[in-house]
Amino acid sequence: MTQKPTVVWAEIPVRDLDKAQAFYETVFGFNMARDTSGPNDMVNFDAQMSGIGGHLYPGEPASGNGPTLHLAVPDNLEAAIDRCTKAGGAIVSPAITIPPGRFAYATDPDGNSLGLFEAA
Repeated sequence: MTQKPTVVWAEIPVRDLDKAQAFYETVFGFNMARDTSGPNDMVNFDAQMSGIGGHLYPGEPASGNGPTLHLAVPDNLEAAIDRCTKAGGAIVSPAITIPPGRFAYATDPDGNSLGLFEAA
């Protein structure tokens, strides 16, 4: 039997879609796009909707008490940490090395828990 992806979609609640979009584009280099086709606007991580991903939506953030979503950074962890703090997020741990790579825990400007992940 072929292993299927463990996580197939992620939704992150944010108070301000425009501000959150700017943060995620800055930190992770996403090419994001707003989708107005549903009952609420959402901003997709991938403008092309070409794979497993997720979106931001208007909602009440978990303020650091919800699940932690680890997202791959486009370059190295130190650069992503710098972009995160400059874009209004906070780093809440030192870099942690694990067999698949390195990550640091962070929060976005709404307090959502994130992992900034650099693959080995």
